[in-house]
Amino acid sequence: MTINEMIQKRAKVWETAKNFVDTHENENGVLSAEDNATYSRMEQEIEDLTNAIDRQQRAEAREAEFNKPVNMPLTGRPVQKEEDKPGRASNAYKEDFGAHLRGKRLVHNVLSEGVQADGGYLVPTEFERQIVMGLDEANVVRGLAKVITTSAERKIPVAATHSTAAWTAENGAYTPSDPSFDQKTIDAFKLTDLVKVSIELLQDSMFDLESYIAAEFARAFGIAEEEAFCVGTGTGQPTGIFTANGGEVGVTAAGSTAVTADELFSLIYTLKSPYRRNAKFLMNDATIAAIRKLKDGNGVYLWQPSLQAGEPDKLMGYELYTSPYAPQMEAGAYSIAFGDFKNYWIADRSGRTVQRLNELYSTNGQVGFVATERVDGKVILPEGIKLLKMKA
Repeated sequence: MTINEMIQKRAKVWETAKNFVDTHENENGVLSAEDNATYSRMEQEIEDLTNAIDRQQRAEAREAEFNKPVNMPLTGRPVQKEEDKPGRASNAYKEDFGAHLRGKRLVHNVLSEGVQADGGYLVPTEFERQIVMGLDEANVVRGLAKVITTSAERKIPVAATHSTAAWTAENGAYTPSDPSFDQKTIDAFKLTDLVKVSIELLQDSMFDLESYIAAEFARAFGIAEEEAFCVGTGTGQPTGIFTANGGEVGVTAAGSTAVTADELFSLIYTLKSPYRRNAKFLMNDATIAAIRKLKDGNGVYLWQPSLQAGEPDKLMGYELYTSPYAPQMEAGAYSIAFGDFKNYWIADRSGRTVQRLNELYSTNGQVGFVATERVDGKVILPEGIKLLKMKA
């Protein structure tokens, strides 16, 4: 089944589910146990289709990237050979890096350009780009946030208060106004992953070692980053959005395990209008499942499924994104974030490294590869991201 077919099927199931609720609710808006079980099955089918759509979209994007031509056909006169790029982008560096991964003799002996103090090698330009693309596909917050590259700890000045204008009479004294400034510091925390590969696979020239290791590192780093960007403590890891040091609390729900339509409307308007232009919702799948039955004052469902491939679902007219690491609706939890997520900054410390471990796993017939990156993340302007907090 194609993506568009699944999207259309999901839309039909959603319409059926809405009609079912409208025709089977009693005067108090309650479904019988049997009807509720039927609706739950419809809801689960919607959830399964949503996951299938997301999975197929990621697979098609990855397939398109892997199918890009590695060379271009000759369509005209031969041109002068392009000059080789310096450093990690050079062909010699890439060739030696591949030889290093397989434990072979270095051809050009240029890896010294990327030697790290801990013995790792800075990955060549193409390899690093492949990892970053993998992170974008597997990491929702990274795709929404502002991403910068740093070479050291960065201090970010933030205007804490603004100047205030005052009406002044002719020949009257001017009223002084003293704006104040705060400072946010964004650093880098170390994230590592260890992959073990059998010697047999290393010796198999048909095995695409570089793609395999890049995919494994991207998957592992994406999962770890996503969790930290959502609920990270800020100690030894980034500071998450859904924490006391993340966004600002805009609304506190009256219940500890459920929200109302009015509370969602209130959450939207606790955010200043300039931020609402690029605002989006971010929450857990379980939270979305709970609010799918909510309607506005005109009886229109707040949640609307996407009808076009590549477009996110919408909640009350705003794009809706989900992360498995956003907290569920539990007592005291920050369960929903709404805002312009460009106010969450992710700082990548330039240069991921890969280190080959020849001896450590040799008794098992394996070679280890350790990938390392340094990254930090935190909300720079809390007023730009509002949180809905559940009742304690």
